[in-house]
Amino acid sequence: VQLQAFGGGLVQAGGSLRLSCAASGRTFWRYAMGWFRQAPGKEREFVAAISGSGGTSVYADSVKARFTISRDNAKNTVYLQMNSLKPEDTAVYYCAAGVSGTVVNPVGYDYWGQGTQVTVSS
Repeated sequence: VQLQAFGGGLVQAGGSLRLSCAASGRTFWRYAMGWFRQAPGKEREFVAAISGSGGTSVYADSVKARFTISRDNAKNTVYLQMNSLKPEDTAVYYCAAGVSGTVVNPVGYDYWGQGTQVTVSS
C-alpha cells in the first residue's frame, strides 16, 4: 500500500483545512487508517483513526470536536477535516494504514505516507 497525503498549508488560527490521503491498491477497505502529527522537537502523536468500514472512529482529546476523520473506500481516500485550528496544531501530518484496527499507537500501522505540513499562525 502506498499512501500520499496532501492538503496542508498555512492558515490563520480559527481557520480550517482538509487533508486527504490517497492510497494505492484494491484492498483499501481492509485497512484502518490513522492520522498522526509531529511538531519540531516532539514525538509523533496520534490524531485520529477510522476503521476499514468507516463505522468506528477515535480521536485524540486535543482535537476532539474540532477534527473529523472520514473515508471514501470507492476513492481509496481518507480525509481529515480540521476546524478551529490553533497554533499548537502546527505540525507535519502523516497518514497511515494498518490491519490492527483503530489503534492509537503508531506501531500498529504498517504503511505511512510522506507527510504534509500544516502551519497555523496566531
